Amino acid sequence: MGLTPSPTEAWPLAWIALVPLWFIVVRGQSIRGNALSGLIWGIGYHGLALSWITGIHPMDWMGVPWLASIAIALFCWIVITLWGALLVAVWAIGISITQSIKWVSTKATQQRDINPDINFPIPTQNYFLLTSCLRVLIGTGLWCAIETLWSMSPLYWSSLAYTQSPHNLIILHLGQLSGPVTVTAAIVAVNGLIAESGLTLNKFNVGSFNLGSFNVESDHNNLPYGNANGKQHSTLLGIIAIGLLISLHLLGWLLYSQPIEQSKDAAIKVGIIQGNIPNEIKLYSAGWRRAIKGYTTGYQTLADQKVDAVLTPETALPFLWEEQVRNVSSFYSEILDKGVLVWVGGYGERGRSLTNSLFTVTGTGETLSRYDKVKLVPLGEYIPFEEFLGRLIDRLSPLDAHLAPGKPDQLLETPFGQAVVGICYESAFPKHFRYQAAAGGQFILTASNNAHYSNTMPAQHHAQDVMRSIETDRWTVRATNTGYSGIVDPHGKTVWLSGINTYELHADTIYRRQTQTLYVRWGNWLTPVLLGLGGIGWLILGWFGVGVELE
Repeated sequence: MGLTPSPTEAWPLAWIALVPLWFIVVRGQSIRGNALSGLIWGIGYHGLALSWITGIHPMDWMGVPWLASIAIALFCWIVITLWGALLVAVWAIGISITQSIKWVSTKATQQRDINPDINFPIPTQNYFLLTSCLRVLIGTGLWCAIETLWSMSPLYWSSLAYTQSPHNLIILHLGQLSGPVTVTAAIVAVNGLIAESGLTLNKFNVGSFNLGSFNVESDHNNLPYGNANGKQHSTLLGIIAIGLLISLHLLGWLLYSQPIEQSKDAAIKVGIIQGNIPNEIKLYSAGWRRAIKGYTTGYQTLADQKVDAVLTPETALPFLWEEQVRNVSSFYSEILDKGVLVWVGGYGERGRSLTNSLFTVTGTGETLSRYDKVKLVPLGEYIPFEEFLGRLIDRLSPLDAHLAPGKPDQLLETPFGQAVVGICYESAFPKHFRYQAAAGGQFILTASNNAHYSNTMPAQHHAQDVMRSIETDRWTVRATNTGYSGIVDPHGKTVWLSGINTYELHADTIYRRQTQTLYVRWGNWLTPVLLGLGGIGWLILGWFGVGVELE
């Protein structure tokens, strides 16, 4: 599974990569052993998928010694890997708990004790098939619930859904129904059905299984309901898995094939400046001079191309924007001269704290609106539990980790209508984009830096923005410092993508949209439905069944 996220092309592996873990957990003999299996699988997935975090090393340009730099990089990688792996372990524990509970109906047990040959509402030979399907339903709902809770935490990035982006655009359109958790549910369900197909065949071939209080020993040819039934059930589960995979892609294709309206009245010609200011110099005088020159020249060029607005990356000008206005910097002077609106990435003030902000500056020089980054990066932009950890972190790193977060309910008004905004790390949080789209956002602006990571990170960041564009049915304009900047349409197609570590300018047309997908209107409704159906099925099967203990 760790090979499936961008920039690799191994995304099809996601549809089978969970099968071994599922098989191990269902066959596991102890909760502790299953938790360990889940932890190991999670370390493999998240550790590999998020290995780009080690790209923050070396930090010698910030005065951090080589050993301290690598210690910080490894610490960050280990923490985010274990955090994701722990959630997989929790899922394995949840499946183990359902396995350890005997689904024995009191009514069924009493009737069977009186008459062992009695017929029950659910024939025993079908019970194995139903319990396998129910286990897939519960396992899928549980995984989705854990991912949902995970997305509410400060550390969130590598959901199973993003393994399909930006390559499998058809399945990503399921995100329009209930967000990325819909894609996650599809992946888990298909993996579960494939695993259950093998488990069912193995169960009928192993020679023993439990029927309530009866332990049945048998050889392959003397099973109570026949080895043939086991093969039939295994084949049927395999067919269901393939059918589900095809059906889900057909549903995604129906959503993908919907035409995109492109009215001239809704068009905005937007320019993008990718400044390419390496982090090694960005926070120093050489970087400041290069930023002012590069963004001023880029703005002039794009304004001459008659764009309606220009977007710059996160902290493109690493200064307090109000100081640029008061001092009438060359960049600000050019705005007054050309008269083209610009979204400027810079710093704002809130009391004694700074904010990582995107400013809407009109052609007259007025700062019309401002968006402050909400989802700050732990350790990078703020210190979790600063009261207790502040001194320790300050000793380990000279990073200024004292930014103030923006308000979660803020909206960015522009002359073109309301915009949906995400600054860097926020691209991983679908709820953040959903809220703004539901409140009237008509197009997406994302501004990022990404300069301090390996090339894998910008590729995955682009993949996140592709998902947000599909889920909200909005055009996306993304400007980054060193790559990949781009234009993405509502179907997730990348209209334009910049290079990496290059200075680039690009002008393109996007379209404002006011449509609302099912996800934008209702949010993540699928997870409670899956959990509810799983719970109801559990109770019904336990009451009316023959009392089979799932092992």
